[in-house]
Amino acid sequence: MGFAENRGDYWRGRYKIEPGKYGTVKDEYGKTIRFRTKRAAEKAAAVEEERALTASRATSAAAPERITFGDYASRWYEAQDLAASTMQNYRRHIEEHLLPQFEEAVVSEITKGEIDTWERGERARGYAASSIKTWRGTLHLILADAVDEDLRESNPATRRRGRGKRAGRSRSRGPEKVVTSALGVLLIAERAALLSGRDDEFVGVVAKGYTGMRWGEIVGLESEYVRPTAVRVEHQLYELDSGEMHRCPPKDDSYRTIDTPEWLARLLRGQGARAGDRPCNCHGLRYLFSGHAAANGAVQRPGAKLVDVARVAGVSTGTVSNVLNRPAAVADSTRTAVEQAIADLGYIRYWPSTENAPHWRRNGFATWLFQPAATGWYPKKAPQESRPVPLRADPWPGVPARGRGATQRAEASWVPIARGLTPHGLRHSHKTMMDELRTPPKLQDERIGHEDGSVQARYSHITPEMRQELMAGLTGMWEESLEVRRRMSPGSPVMVLDALLRAES
Repeated sequence: MGFAENRGDYWRGRYKIEPGKYGTVKDEYGKTIRFRTKRAAEKAAAVEEERALTASRATSAAAPERITFGDYASRWYEAQDLAASTMQNYRRHIEEHLLPQFEEAVVSEITKGEIDTWERGERARGYAASSIKTWRGTLHLILADAVDEDLRESNPATRRRGRGKRAGRSRSRGPEKVVTSALGVLLIAERAALLSGRDDEFVGVVAKGYTGMRWGEIVGLESEYVRPTAVRVEHQLYELDSGEMHRCPPKDDSYRTIDTPEWLARLLRGQGARAGDRPCNCHGLRYLFSGHAAANGAVQRPGAKLVDVARVAGVSTGTVSNVLNRPAAVADSTRTAVEQAIADLGYIRYWPSTENAPHWRRNGFATWLFQPAATGWYPKKAPQESRPVPLRADPWPGVPARGRGATQRAEASWVPIARGLTPHGLRHSHKTMMDELRTPPKLQDERIGHEDGSVQARYSHITPEMRQELMAGLTGMWEESLEVRRRMSPGSPVMVLDALLRAES
């Protein structure tokens, strides 16, 4: 019920809008009305409260718009104006993980129980907890906007804090990040170069392990940003579903200059000389590193391509790939559209190609170079099961056997160096190296490309002596790993490493 509130020299009318929320009687210009008597304020407050109650009943009686999640998600996606990489990720989340479950569901009728059931189903399919959390985050964003548009009253994707038993939280905890030592970086880099048959991969893996650069920053490192004693991070290359390497700013605008020890600077200069002056055909720029294997033949191959199918069907290339390889994971309507596009275009899978890729591809590098180098095993890839890398035993540490019958001709295989290590794990490894060297946190954040917004960090500063001490420490780690490697064998089939091993220590 409306009431009057004494404000000293006047009364104002107050009325209830909803539980715990009250409004003040105002005039047509939005200014609080000052009543001379308590009675007048009470009468005006009662009138306003009745008016608010009537409006609330009318709103409650009006049925919300019955729009399906599929239609709303399409509308929502089209309204976004974000970086190409972010738009691609949202599209993948929606098409590959949200639409198969919620496409036909009415937005206003989706319940928290249905979302929890979907999440359990994704977990049962073997997806990582971190990935499921990301997809639920996208669902939360979409439904939050639906709430703002009055399509529903609350967001069922909101996760309540502190819900359930504390012990149960460990069930969805991801595995601990695997890191390696300075010697591990050296040995993995050597194996990666042996697998590719060139020095580029050796320099790339070592550079990543000793600078902590992100994958896209290493791939997008242009020759002009390699300085005599440092590397400047100005851009990264982000791989889109279309196969395009999108040149964009580093993550979180983490532009920075990373100091490099003299020995690493020499390796980078040598790599620059091998790369030459020829620009890539993607951006017309000179990059320090290039692709190691055949591209997908998109330039030379006649006929329809995967990206053409995606464009005609109005989906991402990842969704087309799912239709071809895991059709049950795609919504029926989406799968039908993709299959129709394949039929209309006459798309043919597995077309051979001899064209080299201008840049490393994340999945190809991790699958066929880094993982075998770190574990000694090629991964499972239908129709073949996982298998040891077949080697010719001489010269040490063994050279991968190639061609038909390689397994039968093998004389040895590699032992694991770091099972579970990923290219991104080298970034964690570099952070661990700096921890071992007692590097100040401010300098660590600068190299990694993180920003500490605390007051303590604001009053911390980096001195030349700190930089010199870190360079000396990293050099000591490198020289120690070289000496251990030299004791294993005085030479290497990798030319750039062989020269280092045979140089006077």
